Amino acid sequence: MQPKGRFATPFFVRCGAVCAAALWAANAAALPQDDRFASIDGGELALSDWAGQPILLVNTASLCAFTAQYEDLQALQDRYEGAGLVVLAVPSDDFAQELGSNEEVAEFCELTYGIDMPMTTITSVKGPDAHPVYRWLKDEAGFVPRWNFNKVLIGRDGDILDTWGSGARPLSRGVTSAVEAALDG
Repeated sequence: MQPKGRFATPFFVRCGAVCAAALWAANAAALPQDDRFASIDGGELALSDWAGQPILLVNTASLCAFTAQYEDLQALQDRYEGAGLVVLAVPSDDFAQELGSNEEVAEFCELTYGIDMPMTTITSVKGPDAHPVYRWLKDEAGFVPRWNFNKVLIGRDGDILDTWGSGARPLSRGVTSAVEAALDG
């Protein structure tokens, strides 16, 4: 059914993608807790292991102009992990800016940025080969990463709370305020 009146298409133009994502999220199904990612350190990262914790999901790349955000992502993880936040880095070559192997990515991230937050293997985040979590994000909220270092905050209840593009710094007031609200909720 097409919205009528003031909520027709011009609303989304006035409101913007963030507002639209928030509206879609209000009707979205919660994150499927049975989904798993392959861990860059071996084994699996099961979302069910973090049930009840907010997750900041970030598609990353080692050769991107935004790669320095790894430092802030690790700082965010360090600052809030005691309160329950999980920052999950999802290296992806969907924008042709990732190193050639999982081993190279792991070594680069550890040596350059001291990364010890959870990190997946190189994973597709868009298109027909997208990981099931990213397909869920597309289906439930219309969210598809437009570039590397897009961020998605998922609340304790598995609902999508907010999304940010590449330019949003992980330690910016907008991101940290949303993380703090998710931790308080």
